[in-house]
Amino acid sequence: MSADEAAAAAAVREWRARAGQGAVLLDGFHAVKHAVRFGAELPLALAADKKAVLELADQLAPDVWGTLDTLVIETDEAALRGLVPRLHPTGVAALAVRPDRAAQLTELARPARSAPVVVLDQPRNLGNAGAVIRLAAGFGATGVVTTGDLDPWHPTVVRGGAGLHFATAVERMEVAELPPGPLYALDAEGDDIRDIVLPDDAVLAFGSERSGLSAELRARTDRLVSLPMRAQVSSYNLATSVGMTLFHWSSTGGRRGPGRV
Repeated sequence: MSADEAAAAAAVREWRARAGQGAVLLDGFHAVKHAVRFGAELPLALAADKKAVLELADQLAPDVWGTLDTLVIETDEAALRGLVPRLHPTGVAALAVRPDRAAQLTELARPARSAPVVVLDQPRNLGNAGAVIRLAAGFGATGVVTTGDLDPWHPTVVRGGAGLHFATAVERMEVAELPPGPLYALDAEGDDIRDIVLPDDAVLAFGSERSGLSAELRARTDRLVSLPMRAQVSSYNLATSVGMTLFHWSSTGGRRGPGRV
């Protein structure tokens, strides 16, 4: 066995051990790229074709090329597919250390926040939750909180978030534990959001795709707000609603949201 083959075999064994200890799976180039950019701790990354991954980095993300060159270990595709349930077409995956919960909660509760916290109240769809986290990271939101049973760090959510869990605080909490700040909840019966300036320390709550806001969260709400919507259209997709609301905050609030791209 060559030195490269021995290193690949050792990496596969380490992967299995770390995955069994709850490491976060980052599947695909963009997920790995974003995690690197936002300071995630990545103990291990594997690729079926390291040269192809580095060429992709050279084209799309030269800022992470050096890190990936050092981090990525090449292994055969069959071995990689045995480790990753649904291997991304880019053929690269990594394991990351999940951020410390206490530190995340401290960030979410930080006084005088300069950007809102998004709350998904008992969400049901893993892909929707991932899309919301990606949106929140793009708008520079302080974080995303879920209530209920859905784990916001589930591999499908992380995949949908393209590794941007590490660009914002992501945690699951009880309604009674939500971060401080004026709570605005989206509801069809609420005041038109276009007449409202959302403060930077707002907590923006969105009900589940199936049943809307829970009674517990509704009872804590300071103000119900609604998005403009044509008559006879029943609802927007959850991620669309979050995107519209964050855009309204960014265009009318004191911070005025993230820079342009």
